[in-house]
Amino acid sequence: MMLLVTVFFSVFFGLYALALLLLVWPRPHVQLSTVTPRVSILIAARNEAATIARCLRALARLNYPPEQLEILIGDDASTDDTMGIVQRFIADKPQFHLLPIRHRLGTARGKSNVLAHLCRAATTEYFLITDADMAMPPDWVQSMLAAAPAGVGVVTGVTTASGNLFGRLQGLDWLFGLSLIRLLSDLGLPVTAVGNNMLVTRAAYESIGGYETLAFSIIEDLQLFGRIVAQGWGFRNIILPTVLGVSVPQPTMRHLLRQRKRWMKGTSQLPWQLGALFSSYGFFYTILGWPGLLPLGTIGALYAGKLLLQTLFLTITLRQAGHQERLGVLLLYDAYLLLMSLAVLAYTMWPGGILWKERRYRWAEV
Repeated sequence: MMLLVTVFFSVFFGLYALALLLLVWPRPHVQLSTVTPRVSILIAARNEAATIARCLRALARLNYPPEQLEILIGDDASTDDTMGIVQRFIADKPQFHLLPIRHRLGTARGKSNVLAHLCRAATTEYFLITDADMAMPPDWVQSMLAAAPAGVGVVTGVTTASGNLFGRLQGLDWLFGLSLIRLLSDLGLPVTAVGNNMLVTRAAYESIGGYETLAFSIIEDLQLFGRIVAQGWGFRNIILPTVLGVSVPQPTMRHLLRQRKRWMKGTSQLPWQLGALFSSYGFFYTILGWPGLLPLGTIGALYAGKLLLQTLFLTITLRQAGHQERLGVLLLYDAYLLLMSLAVLAYTMWPGGILWKERRYRWAEV
């Protein structure tokens, strides 16, 4: 038994050390694009009255010629004042366009249906996709374009969240997960794209027939990414200050659990390498907390080592993303990660469907 325990911790800390080495390994510098082709920015919106003005203000401040921007907002039958807020904001901004979405295209439903409509309405060769609760940095468009040379079909930027302590811990969750995904992508392993900060070329999108030809899924970004990569297109995941989108955090634990239950639907489709990395966390605490298995001093040393490596990993990721966080919050993140993992597992296993954008879906249909 102790031999297995020793092997596990050797592999665990060895992988962490390797991840840190890969994290600081020099990468080709992504220069801002010096050409400014017309691009389409696509936003699917449903009942976003509380957040969409922030998103639109950030897009209006982009360092990109307004005449080269086509910003399409698709309203998915909102029952609040989303349409009114958008209409008032875009009244004097010709690069913005509001499209009411009221019918389905092909097999698409929900968000994927809105995006299917927006992609059909777009008139450019580049689709930049974000969410109504995101604020994108001024140089977002140029940086995403620079990461999409010929042959690359999809690019994913990086996301964090702001606000109170609960929101900032969610932001670290975004950065931690996306940094792991970026490391695997750098090794040539396709993992996923993230639909709140993504570029897709028209050629790649049309090569799979568009969202209207895909089976319905609430993890439409992972589904789109998988189909595009399967067609032979290249992919990139980048972490730079110029592509750091800031999301509005989930306001309560219940909202966060609903979001994570939806994300859990996609875990079965993720590469085994990422699943193994996430599973190792569960094994780490299971072995550490097994009654009588390890001396108290050994438990403390192992936990301290893991906390040190994790904090270094987050500190480097934050620096690469051009973001800052206090050391106390970085240390607190470990307890948050453990408690959230347990809560999400319990909530996901609890009978019931998935609530998303005030629509309820059965687990089996998504």
